Amino acid sequence: MDFSFSEEQQEIQNLAAQILGDKVTHERLKEIEASAEWFDRDLWGELVKAGLVGIALPEEHGGGGFGILEAALVLEEIGRTVAPVPYYATVVLGALPIAEFGSDEQKKRLLPGVVDGEVILTAALSEDLNLDPMSPTTTAKNGRLNGTKMLVPAAHLATAIIVPTSDGVFVVDPKGDGVEIERLITTSGEPQFKVTLNDAEGEPLGDASQGAEITEWIVQRATAALCAIQLGVCEQALKMTAEYTSTREQFERPLAAFQAVAQRAADAYIDTEGVRLTAWQAVWRLAEGLPSADEIAVAKFWAAEGGQRVAHAAQHLHGGIGVDVDYPLHRYFLWAKQCELTLGSATPQLVKLGKSLADQPV
Repeated sequence: MDFSFSEEQQEIQNLAAQILGDKVTHERLKEIEASAEWFDRDLWGELVKAGLVGIALPEEHGGGGFGILEAALVLEEIGRTVAPVPYYATVVLGALPIAEFGSDEQKKRLLPGVVDGEVILTAALSEDLNLDPMSPTTTAKNGRLNGTKMLVPAAHLATAIIVPTSDGVFVVDPKGDGVEIERLITTSGEPQFKVTLNDAEGEPLGDASQGAEITEWIVQRATAALCAIQLGVCEQALKMTAEYTSTREQFERPLAAFQAVAQRAADAYIDTEGVRLTAWQAVWRLAEGLPSADEIAVAKFWAAEGGQRVAHAAQHLHGGIGVDVDYPLHRYFLWAKQCELTLGSATPQLVKLGKSLADQPV
């Protein structure tokens, strides 16, 4: 693959970096984290005005006409700033599947609102921490859904939730009858939700026979998007660590001058590059329509294993201040851990790769 970005892609990333870098400050993050919504509406409005929320959606619905790669560029910058906006949920979990599989009516009803910033979307992929999203136990009989979904991001803000079931994929109104939403405490502090469906009404997304195909399509892009977020998290944690160890002195020498510190930082740099290369390979293959299952598993392994090593190294090299919640680094440790665990940690990715290798003829 070509690891360079086009001029347009570079402009998208630079624009996202400029907006997020200007708007996301330590003080603003503390303010948003103390709120019930955990949603920076002003920042969301700036991303909407810049066209970045709709960048990956079809032009006929007001979007930029790009795709998952350009969305991942924005997500990398969101990870770099740990910005409290539902971009991952709305664009990757919600809007892209509707653009790909939705009916004309669903597209016209939901996608222009996403582009305008008025519609928040999400998907309910997990049912239990140890349950594969590809094997949902939630059922749908005659358009009525029953089951429980866990760790649904932005459900309190959503206009619609995409819900995979054993009988197809459906679009559900979170405020409709038979839908109960319960707030959960997550590692990063971001509110996610338990969604209980009791004869809740759902409208099909695509054909019922496409259920597994649509679910896999969403899970693959969601996993690759998490790797892009993790890349931004790792890069910024490493940058903060380099700056801190270059200025903090012990025994009249900068910490970075000590060999053990330099070696630990070098290992973190190598891990970050591993996250970068594997993440972009996975995203690129998705964007090109190429088979991507193995590459996504490799990327998620690096995002999980390498990401947690970077986060631990950053905190270790910062010493006591690294765990102080009044110092920004703690957010990167928590986000790295949440990205590591969401949709499968390192071990499940190795299991997938092992099965793939075993299934290949010698």
